[in-house]
Amino acid sequence: MVQPPDPLPTDPAELARIIGDLVARNAALQARVETLTALIFGAKSEKASVIDPEQGVLDLGDLAVEAAPAANDNADRTAGRPKRPARRPANRNVGALPRHLPRLETTIEPESTACPCCAGAMHRIGEDVAEALDVIPAIVRVLRTIRPKYACRGCAGALVQATAKPRVVDGGMASTALVAHVVVAKFAWHLPLYRQAQMFAGQGIVLDRSTLVFWVRRAAWWLRPLYDRLLLYIRSQQRVYCDETPLPRLDPGRGRTKVCQLWAQAVDDRPWQGPAMPAVGYVYAEGRDTAAVQEQLAGFDGILQVDGYAAYKALVRRRKRTGIRLVFCLAHARRKFVAVFKTTKSEVARDVITRIGTVYAIEERIRGTTADTRLRVRQAEARPIMAALKARLMEVRSEISGQSSLAKAIAYTLGHWDGLIAFLDDGRIDVDTNAVERSMRPIGLGRKNALFAGSPAGGQDWAILASLLNSAKLNDIDPFSYMADVLERIVSGAVKVNDLDRLLPWAWRAERDAAPTVEARAA
Repeated sequence: MVQPPDPLPTDPAELARIIGDLVARNAALQARVETLTALIFGAKSEKASVIDPEQGVLDLGDLAVEAAPAANDNADRTAGRPKRPARRPANRNVGALPRHLPRLETTIEPESTACPCCAGAMHRIGEDVAEALDVIPAIVRVLRTIRPKYACRGCAGALVQATAKPRVVDGGMASTALVAHVVVAKFAWHLPLYRQAQMFAGQGIVLDRSTLVFWVRRAAWWLRPLYDRLLLYIRSQQRVYCDETPLPRLDPGRGRTKVCQLWAQAVDDRPWQGPAMPAVGYVYAEGRDTAAVQEQLAGFDGILQVDGYAAYKALVRRRKRTGIRLVFCLAHARRKFVAVFKTTKSEVARDVITRIGTVYAIEERIRGTTADTRLRVRQAEARPIMAALKARLMEVRSEISGQSSLAKAIAYTLGHWDGLIAFLDDGRIDVDTNAVERSMRPIGLGRKNALFAGSPAGGQDWAILASLLNSAKLNDIDPFSYMADVLERIVSGAVKVNDLDRLLPWAWRAERDAAPTVEARAA
């Protein structure tokens, strides 16, 4: 912080300027302290407490606040004013258990079927049936593969024996299903390997954690070509979301971990009924600089929807051809004003949050419609709101100190304005990057449980396996069924390298759904 001159000047105008500068700097520092305090001790929700103007004259404390609509909420709004979101009914299963599950029937007969009145035989007139969901804990078993040897009694040199089937781990003790189980438990359900080792120990099976690490490494090695096909598919689309998140890894000799990155590229055309199937691909990188993302997107041309990180802007500047168009995230801009409101209770910030919430209400209403429908509604309803918002921000910017947190939020929004309103002219574009941010949550959960990757190779394995499993989940596929089948078909050679597109999650599911069921084949 710049200190006032010593000695102080005697000119009143100069003193007033110094005082004004100190007040502005103090307000900025105070806002930063309150923001950091809220991050450490406060709630992590992005919802802001917004005072209803009609209740402003009545001091009701916490009763006078209501939650402003979050950037991706489902609240209805009328006349531009936020309403309290209606509580969703609880999603309870009251007995309609899935029909595809096997049934184990048990009949409980009375102790006697003789009539208590005349002692005559009673006949069955009906029954009551109750179903309860049951579970059989995972059963670990040993698969014994016997390959008989045959020799001719007349020819001493002749020997016949079946060829051993290839395995994920050559000469190892693990079947394909077991390796898939370990991989899915770690990268789909975020169960660290040391906990899995403890679970195996509970069944009397002693497995060293290094053994499980080796299995994971082998699975990633087999799946690397399929992972490359997944990334190629994502980057061949016209619209791609991109984001990054820290991934610490061990760095021997430094006494602490090195913070590396998992970059994510995602596609999801479901909000506008587009042709691209939902998918996410993670890429491990040692850094977060422009070189990392430039290497990943070297062959990409299209719409890249991102946050305001400078590396993306530098990527476009460094590209010799202008094939990438940056589109920014309205949720990130809104987040700036949420932080301002939480620390300063600014009425301007409250007004901006409310206006953006109205835009999100429109988006919620048209989600899942065609691109033409989205474009038409946005032009008619959202464009005037965004135009009025820009005018309001420019008006306020000229009236406040540039050092304030509100001024910085306004500067961020206006500085990215063209990319923030790109959705108004293209029905395919979303208002935010929530599609890729949702795909970052599994990485955050895995990082919270596992803490770090063991090496750069471990970080690359993390990217490979998490990409395939999370893409499977995006396509409503059971991760274990997918991983076990894909590994088995690749290892056995049933699917060749030049036909790997069959094993991408959406193609795998389509092939599975088209195959006749056991019941159909029996019929």
